[in-house]
Amino acid sequence: MGPEVQQPDYGFRKTTRYGRLLPMRSAGRGLTMKRILIIEDDRDIVELVRYNLANEGFQVNAAFDGATGLNTLKKSPPDLLLLDLMLPKMSGLDICREVRKDESLNRLPVLMLTARGDEADRVVGLEMGADDYVTKPFSPRELIARVKALLRRTEPLADAPRVLEIGKLAIDPASYRVSHSGRPVPLSTLEFRLLYYLASRPNRVFTRDQLLDAVWGTDRFVTPRSVDVYVRRLREKIEADPENPLHLKTVRGAGYLFETRAA
Repeated sequence: MGPEVQQPDYGFRKTTRYGRLLPMRSAGRGLTMKRILIIEDDRDIVELVRYNLANEGFQVNAAFDGATGLNTLKKSPPDLLLLDLMLPKMSGLDICREVRKDESLNRLPVLMLTARGDEADRVVGLEMGADDYVTKPFSPRELIARVKALLRRTEPLADAPRVLEIGKLAIDPASYRVSHSGRPVPLSTLEFRLLYYLASRPNRVFTRDQLLDAVWGTDRFVTPRSVDVYVRRLREKIEADPENPLHLKTVRGAGYLFETRAA
């Protein structure tokens, strides 16, 4: 084997199995640069992601193993995390778990990258705290669309009225904070949005599709199964007995409701 050849400047022409790099253009005037961290051990994917997201006005940093990535996250939290599941030193699932239990990071949007196309693997990632997923191989345009959609969904609520107080729960839409019996309950941004949507419309049944439209938006990529995962995550955090919930009820064959009659 000869010496390693240095990669050329990509310009417009470098291609990989994930698709062609999009042509470079400058970010729009007045654009607030969002910071994205990618934790991925495949350097080709990292360069593809870095190049194309930089084209869209994002600042992209990278880590190539799980332990370094988690350390980077804690030192300088980004606006969004792109996270591979299969990583050396520490898995993406373990990183997700650490992020969701860290009060300073638990509202960080996490977009999971996985080569596994099986739905069960995606569900495990969502259960561990990921907000959305992209299955490899992916196109740069698809990834950019997912990143932008997730950032939109995690923006503060436009209308943030009074704190909801229901039984032992207090839900503050201005600060995205929830407490139970006076103790804070760490929720991701999308977990909060789902809880707030249901709690602010109590005793009404919503189908999975209605909840997807309201919370994830019409440009969503997740499936109705994701709603089940999020409801299960919320029950584990706000219900004393998640198997027999007081508030987050399932209406078989219809959907979910937030019940206040027992509060």
